[in-house]
Amino acid sequence: MNTLKGLCCLTLLCLPLGAHAIDAGPASAQQQETEGWLLLQSRNKAASPTPQTATATERELAMQRWLKKYKYEIPDFYDPDAGGKIETKN
Repeated sequence: MNTLKGLCCLTLLCLPLGAHAIDAGPASAQQQETEGWLLLQSRNKAASPTPQTATATERELAMQRWLKKYKYEIPDFYDPDAGGKIETKN
């Protein structure tokens, strides 16, 4: 019984060492690119010197588009047969 208890303790002590198996940092070139852009944004390094403005007409149209989404009633139940079908080629 002591051997089993010792083996269990040793296993639990070795578990954190498995976390070091994955290298830190981005896994792919795409992830590196994404993290680079996020870093630029968070540090405000790539901000445009020209502020973006919207005219009163543009703001009004955006507000109307936003309000329009509330005209559609949310159904009580989702009908899975209401949508289209996906055909697969074998």
